[in-house]
Amino acid sequence: MANAMLNIRVVQPRMMSARQAADYVGLPLRRFPRLCSVRPVAMPESEERYDIRDLDRWLDQIKAGDARTDAEILERLG
Repeated sequence: MANAMLNIRVVQPRMMSARQAADYVGLPLRRFPRLCSVRPVAMPESEERYDIRDLDRWLDQIKAGDARTDAEILERLG
């Protein structure tokens, strides 16, 4: 039996599209912008992207039980 070596490189991007961010946090894309309080970053000459560190921080807040403060809710309402 022959042996083969497979060299696979997987890179986790820090900045993600809305679809990637929704998949990362486990939400459907349709519901993601409504449920996620993380603001996307306007990238130069590109579409907005979500920072994985901000998404992780948001998920940690949810786990801790303090996902949304009154200030965050008011800010989202404009």
